[in-house]
Amino acid sequence: MRATNAPASRARRTRMIKAAKGFRMRRSKLYRYASDAVDHGLQYAFRDRKTKKRNYRALWQVRINAAARAAGITYSRFMEGLKAAQVALDRKILADLAATDTAAFGELVNIAQGALKTKAVKA
Repeated sequence: MRATNAPASRARRTRMIKAAKGFRMRRSKLYRYASDAVDHGLQYAFRDRKTKKRNYRALWQVRINAAARAAGITYSRFMEGLKAAQVALDRKILADLAATDTAAFGELVNIAQGALKTKAVKA
């Protein structure tokens, strides 16, 4: 007699249907379509977690660049100056400072410009 392992199979199918909650029409009701939809959804989620990081970094760079140019320095020179001054602030924090605290960001610009001057003198 053939053993089907029916309880485990049913549980697996039920779990897939529950994961497809919120999908429309047969994608939320029928196992075959729900399985495909959930698999695609998981692939998109994995891909877009990486894309989100990329998009936020680009957004932070744009915000830092706008604030830096308003202070009279380009983004690349600003970041070079911060690195030379050994300021360990990441782009997320810098973008937040640029948007919310212009005085602190101006101080960072001064630090970066000073570090660039000392770097030029050494070279």
